[in-house]
Amino acid sequence: MKTEEAMALRFEHRDTEIDVSLVDRVWRTRSDTEETMTSAARTCWHLILSRAQGRLLASLRGPETRATTAPVPPGSEFLGIRFAFGAVLRPHPAASIVDGYVPFPVTESGRIVIGGEGWEAPTFENVEHFVRRLQDAGLLVRSHLGDEEQVAEHPEASPTERTRQRRYRAITGLSQTAVRQIDRANAAATMLRDGQDWRTVVETLGYFDQAHLAHALRRYVGQTARELQAGRSAAMSFLYKTHPGPGS
Repeated sequence: MKTEEAMALRFEHRDTEIDVSLVDRVWRTRSDTEETMTSAARTCWHLILSRAQGRLLASLRGPETRATTAPVPPGSEFLGIRFAFGAVLRPHPAASIVDGYVPFPVTESGRIVIGGEGWEAPTFENVEHFVRRLQDAGLLVRSHLGDEEQVAEHPEASPTERTRQRRYRAITGLSQTAVRQIDRANAAATMLRDGQDWRTVVETLGYFDQAHLAHALRRYVGQTARELQAGRSAAMSFLYKTHPGPGS
């Protein structure tokens, strides 16, 4: 279990015991004061629960193709489940919520309505139980992105490149090019926060030059290299590790 501080926000996150093809990470944080938070672009989707003044809110946040800034109200607790790249929640495919979100109804008893059924709200400690119930109900499934790679090894049975791209976008909501760009920018930001200089980042990740890197950081991370290195940036959600799946 790890924690990362960002201004007044303190993120705690952990891996799960669930198949990594379904859930990547679980996180939580609490806001003590009113502020704003910068969220880096991401290729995966999140289920986010927030509690403020005894009220529970739940929403599905889609993949994001650019960095965004959002207000964070004081006295709020947040729980997030970051689902694995390519995992599919059947009532709400990722392609339908890119750069957007879907609010879920919450019953008076505090149950979250997904797929027409009320589900007990998970906690940081029991997310695995919640996810397994969604899987058993057939609402949460693994994608077939891995199958695409296997098919590519046998061209005689392979669909056309256009068909593969269409399937990829239908599952993830993003093109393979967008996935590579977002993952690379997150990797660059992580390297800079870990103390690497911009020259090393450019050479390691294949950016053309410093200007190319700076443009990617502004668009996908919302921070400059200097801010990331110095830790002087605004409150920011933790950067995710790039996935090892297709398109990376």
